[in-house]
This record gives sequence, structure tokens and C-alpha cells, in this order.
Amino acid sequence: MKILALETSAKAVSAAITENGVVLASGYQDTGLTHSRTLMPIVKHLFQNTGIAPQELDAIAVAAGPGSFTGLRIGSATAKGLGLALDKPLIAVPTVDALTFNLYGSSARICPIMDARRSQVYTGVYTFAGDEFRVLSPQRPQAVSDLVEELNAGEGEVIFLGDGVPVYRKTIEEQMKVPFRFAPAHCNKQRAACVAVLGMRYFREGKYETAAEHAPDYLRPSQAERERAEKEHA
Repeated sequence: MKILALETSAKAVSAAITENGVVLASGYQDTGLTHSRTLMPIVKHLFQNTGIAPQELDAIAVAAGPGSFTGLRIGSATAKGLGLALDKPLIAVPTVDALTFNLYGSSARICPIMDARRSQVYTGVYTFAGDEFRVLSPQRPQAVSDLVEELNAGEGEVIFLGDGVPVYRKTIEEQMKVPFRFAPAHCNKQRAACVAVLGMRYFREGKYETAAEHAPDYLRPSQAERERAEKEHA
């Protein structure tokens, strides 16, 4: 089974091609360039370097959200375009869930945090029991203080990762009461290979959709939508 995976939910952009669970090739860039400039060149190189033709894909996995609204739109639009052109199904993979797979196999509580601004993060709490991926608390937007309080009320060590770490590290260090640590740099950001691995699991469980059906999962309204709602209720 061949999967092309796309990850555009944050500042970094990445893509990967996997076959039967093996990562054949991946590309990652975090240089501040827009995803609209970098994503398709990466995908093109993946096809060239693996010798796999787009028509040979079985599915396209995409980080479906939450994350940067613009980034998610670019990733979803690219996945939809490829899916429609190639007549391939799309696998919508929750961004925070996929981020957790950087720490596959850890028995600690894994807490990805993506900076959602306004003193909030996109987060969830997960762990692994052997090969079993367990969602202790599903992805959602949450105030950092409330998240820390929730984690302190639980048991076991917590590992934090994600682009929210440098933003809220001081708060975490000051308020956490249970043992915790931060993931190292090589496994603390979103990566398309993780989207592909979790996407393959989803595909085998029948969790996929047509390209026409797919839409990003923002988890909360955009700033423009919030401002419009505030004006309507003023």
C-alpha cells in the first residue's frame, strides 16, 4: 500500500511517501517560506526520487487540523486536487494525534501543544500501551493553565512536544507538579511521515473519504469569523 502524506498545519511543511509502513522518502522544510511555494516542489521530488508514479498511490493522507488556518487550507486543497485528479481516497488525520506518533511506544502521557494564540494551545493527551495508541483526552483548543491543571490531576510522567513548547515553556515549568520533560528537537514538530503511519491505520479501519468530501477541521472559528460574530451581537 502506497500513501502520499502532507503536513502543512504549522510553520514547517513536509511530505512523505510510504509503502506498506516503510518510509521510502520524505521532505521537510522550516525556513519561513510559504507552503504554497514549498509543498509541491517537495512532492515532485518525492515522486522523482522514489520512481513512484502518482497513479500508483493507494491513498493521500493529510494533516486535517487543527493548526494554521492558511496552512491547513493549502494542505487540504493540494490533497483534494491530487485526489480528484488521480481518483484516490483521502485520509484525514488529526494533526495533534499524528504529532504524538513522534514518540511512538512511550508509556508516558504524551501532550502535544500547538500554539493557538490567545493563551491557548491545540492539545490532547495520549499514551501507548505496546502497539496500542490510546487517546486519553482528544484534541481540542484549551487554555494553557487549564491544561496544566488537568495534567497535574492525573498520574504519571508527561512529555511535552510541539511548537507551543517554546511559547509556554516557562508557564509549564512554573506550574507543573507531576514529573515532566520536553521532547528533543528531532522529534518535537509535525512530520508527514507520522501522518502517513497513522493514516495507514485509519485506512485499514475504513476511515477515509473522497476528495470531494474532505474539509479541514479547524476546531474553532477563524479570527474573521469571531470578529463578525462579535459585531452581530454588539
